[in-house]
Amino acid sequence: MLMRLIVDAANVVGSVPDGWWRDRRGATERLRDSLVPYAAKGAAGHPGPVEVVLVVEGAARGVESVPGVRVEAAAGGGDDLIVELAARAAADGAGCVVVTADRELRRRVAAHGAECAGPRTVRRAPERRAPEDQSPAPDTAPDQPGDRTTDLSTDAPPEGAPDGLPDGPPGGSPGCSPGAGT
Repeated sequence: MLMRLIVDAANVVGSVPDGWWRDRRGATERLRDSLVPYAAKGAAGHPGPVEVVLVVEGAARGVESVPGVRVEAAAGGGDDLIVELAARAAADGAGCVVVTADRELRRRVAAHGAECAGPRTVRRAPERRAPEDQSPAPDTAPDQPGDRTTDLSTDAPPEGAPDGLPDGPPGGSPGCSPGAGT
């Protein structure tokens, strides 16, 4: 079965306080380039090959696709496009994993049968396939029994940030206003 890995660029880029707020487009391009190996190797417990789709918005619009990673630019916020892509995957009979820490987005894509994984899933080197008698440790943990849509990892954006994504460096800084778009 074809598997689509849909990555919420703004949420994943914002999950690591590495200075992304100084160059959102550059940070998104680095994320895009780091996703290339996942197309062949797989991710989130799904072996490759997988179709990798990076959803960008705001200042990251204009980031180009590269072999292995298709970039989709949202006209507005990326969440609606991610939900649309998850629904399209379901209609196509493809499996779908959405990489985000945004709880509301996770709820929305789960309604279309998508699995969810946290940003840490794509913020480290793709895991090597374990021998058949071993399986890799899962990257996500359920929030509630039967809920496979929530990652309790510590790589989620700080609480209280609008839409689950900080608008600047942790703790804020001069020149970063709340509600600034990505």
